[in-house]
Amino acid sequence: MKIKPTEDEIWGNIGYIKISQSRYKTLKCLSSENLMPTEISKKTRLTPAQVSVALKDMKKKRIVRCMNEEAAKGRIYQCTDLGLRIIETLDETGFNPKD
Repeated sequence: MKIKPTEDEIWGNIGYIKISQSRYKTLKCLSSENLMPTEISKKTRLTPAQVSVALKDMKKKRIVRCMNEEAAKGRIYQCTDLGLRIIETLDETGFNPKD
């Protein structure tokens, strides 16, 4: 059974996402499709290192998850329900990061 993210969880992580353009762009990219870090890097124009750090940080907070953790290469990431709700809330509030 899936546990729906609470408002506290959502709002508790919004600032964490907003203060990092790398985390925001990575999460926004994953909100529409499951991707490998190299694909995220190409779509967001972030360096592979920036994407890697963002994914690692957000994985710890259960905002994203790796679909094939055992793979040494070609790992696929997706947004969790919490990550999707964070992006949805940011979109609803009109958040628009500077490029």
